[in-house]
Amino acid sequence: MLEDIWSDILSLISLYEKKKGEYDAVVEQLRQSEALVEKYRKQIVELERQIDNLKLKNAFLSTSGDEEAKEKIDRLIREIDRCIALIEG
Repeated sequence: MLEDIWSDILSLISLYEKKKGEYDAVVEQLRQSEALVEKYRKQIVELERQIDNLKLKNAFLSTSGDEEAKEKIDRLIREIDRCIALIEG
């Protein structure tokens, strides 16, 4: 009888350790997935910013093909990028 109880206890401990290992693996996978999602989210934001910059540049350039206008726009974009970096940092 006592041996049966010990056998059951050992069986339960073994089952617990197996399930805990599975749980830990799932938690790690979730952590990695969340990190990947955050990485892709930042990449999307950066790409959207680049698209907006290109749209703005093209809008200004279509009205004036002047080199001076290009330089002003480039300076504006660099200044906006610096401001965004300061806000994010």
